[in-house]
Amino acid sequence: MATVLRSMDNKNKPLCIGDGNPLKRTYFNLVRLTKGESLSTRLDRFESVYVVMGGTASLKVGDRSFDQVGGRDSVWSGMADSVYVPVGQETLLRCESETVEVAVAGAECVETFEPFRILPSEVEIVEVGARELHCRRRICHILGRNAEGRAGRLLVSELYCDPGSWSGYPPHKHDTDNGEEETDSEELYHYRFKPENGFGVQVRFLDNGESSCWMTKNGDTFLLDTGYHPTVTSPGHEEYIFTVLVGAGRRSLIQNFKQEYRYLMDSIPGIANMRERFK
Repeated sequence: MATVLRSMDNKNKPLCIGDGNPLKRTYFNLVRLTKGESLSTRLDRFESVYVVMGGTASLKVGDRSFDQVGGRDSVWSGMADSVYVPVGQETLLRCESETVEVAVAGAECVETFEPFRILPSEVEIVEVGARELHCRRRICHILGRNAEGRAGRLLVSELYCDPGSWSGYPPHKHDTDNGEEETDSEELYHYRFKPENGFGVQVRFLDNGESSCWMTKNGDTFLLDTGYHPTVTSPGHEEYIFTVLVGAGRRSLIQNFKQEYRYLMDSIPGIANMRERFK
């Protein structure tokens, strides 16, 4: 099952929170504030990461304060500055610049960890694909291996895809727990394009032949719980995907590449490195 949400105008209300959507373990919200505005939240089911998309904010997480978080103009101008928030922790987010936009990504969690900041210098960048193969993208891991032992089942990254290129390719899925072959991991994509009139196509298909395609536009959010799910952006438009992954039984992600396309794994640079960075 898959769903596309078009909710960019829905200020400070969760786009996806468990019940009523195909993703039962995943939380996502976009918060937009102006200078001096603040928002207090407490997520009793979810650990979360507050990722500053653009602008500057301060966060108070319980009795811990994180000042001047962010600073980039937009997702197109540098790596993210972010704060991890434990499950059930009261959090006060305050806008320190003229405006601020913050993505809140969460995963169901029963353990309680300590809050911490993920600086732009701590974001791990993995390059996959090649221009001549029309599948070059950079995966910028915000909450990845740097959070081992400090977070539950949440993985968060930003993906930048070249114009006219594919990502999520070769086609793979991760909807079944199968030892060391595949993990059951829900996934959420939130899209931006540069320029904003850009668009792409999100494909989803199953082994039984069922398939669907969606046109993706700036601000769309795609919820995916099953199936292979490659995506492509149109020529002349860079694509950004904010990615949230939530494992059912463990934090690491193991992708199951569709058998008939596995031969491509050896010809596309960076596939092995990408797989390793998600584990």
